[in-house]
Amino acid sequence: MSSLQEQLLKAGLVDQQKLARADQEKNRQSNLARKKHGKNSVQPGSSRQQEQNKKAQRNRELKQKRQHEAQRKGLAAQTKHLIDINKQDRAQGEHPYSFVYRGKVKKIYVSERQKTQLVGGQLAIATFVTNDGRKFELVPQAVAEKIIERDDTLVVDLGQPAKTDQDENDPYADYQVPDDLIW
Repeated sequence: MSSLQEQLLKAGLVDQQKLARADQEKNRQSNLARKKHGKNSVQPGSSRQQEQNKKAQRNRELKQKRQHEAQRKGLAAQTKHLIDINKQDRAQGEHPYSFVYRGKVKKIYVSERQKTQLVGGQLAIATFVTNDGRKFELVPQAVAEKIIERDDTLVVDLGQPAKTDQDENDPYADYQVPDDLIW
């Protein structure tokens, strides 16, 4: 018994039967409430409901993050596949072609024909990461544009098409630039 009940009993305000009936009534009402709402019922605004809402929100965020990661990996696989099937053979490359990648000058060896195509804008340099490190490959300009649609950081050097109209006032138009100055 609680101390209040003992004090009331000593004071003579209640007797043992009234205390027993009060306990029974309290137990009966708690049982009815439990049956009415069920054992696992969740009252709106309760801490359990808040926990479930937080867990559901966290699950939605994780699912969205996984979907985003899967989409990113899918695009990376598509671009790598595009580069692999469309890359130009550089085995006969003996002429160096220099380009800037992330603030550093890089060099690849290409054939004379490939070099003129790079300068003319018909070929582009695309990059991708392999287990051995970063690789640079030559791809046609149309393929480079498809790669740019997926990820614009993978195309390193998209050559500019040759200009057909020259400046009429150019005093150096008659002079050719030597090959060793073109990089």
